[in-house]
Amino acid sequence: MLQIQDTLVSLDLAERFFCCDLSKCMGECCIEGDAGAPITREEYEKLKEVLPVVSDDLTPAGRKEIEERGVGYVDEEGDLVTTIVNGRDCAFCTYGPGGVCLCAVEKAYREGRIKDFRKPASCALYPVRLTRYPSFTAVNYHRWKVCRAAEVLGRKEGIRLYQFLEGPLTEYFGKEWYDELKLACEAYLDEYGG
Repeated sequence: MLQIQDTLVSLDLAERFFCCDLSKCMGECCIEGDAGAPITREEYEKLKEVLPVVSDDLTPAGRKEIEERGVGYVDEEGDLVTTIVNGRDCAFCTYGPGGVCLCAVEKAYREGRIKDFRKPASCALYPVRLTRYPSFTAVNYHRWKVCRAAEVLGRKEGIRLYQFLEGPLTEYFGKEWYDELKLACEAYLDEYGG
């Protein structure tokens, strides 16, 4: 583990290679699983706020599910998560060229239709998951078979997980935190290889 400010970061962020390969996975992390993406109460409110902007981008089933259940719900583990369709697909999915699943919220953000919200942090940081404890936050790599192509491409391109997530980690934790993480990862890799 690496201690960065008030976080404990898994060595996987330094050791593992990772680079999303949408041409291979087709955005499967947004359509597989048995619960929605973890969201905070603030993100829940933000999703309600941006819903009119993204509604036309959603699938008919996603729109219907949100109309009936809202933008999120509390899952079996007691976590607030995005609404899902048919017990698996995120209701905020939209589909791009070639059938690639994309986040409708992020699509609208990139197109300038939303100014101050890209998507929930758990989505932006994926495959990293955060677990908050009273005195620290654990930063861990969530390995999942649907991301195997990302591991292969990351190794081929020489991109480590902490490098791939530089933008989202900086946005979430701040530049000073990320700079400390980068130095710690580089020092660890210099000493232990990997």
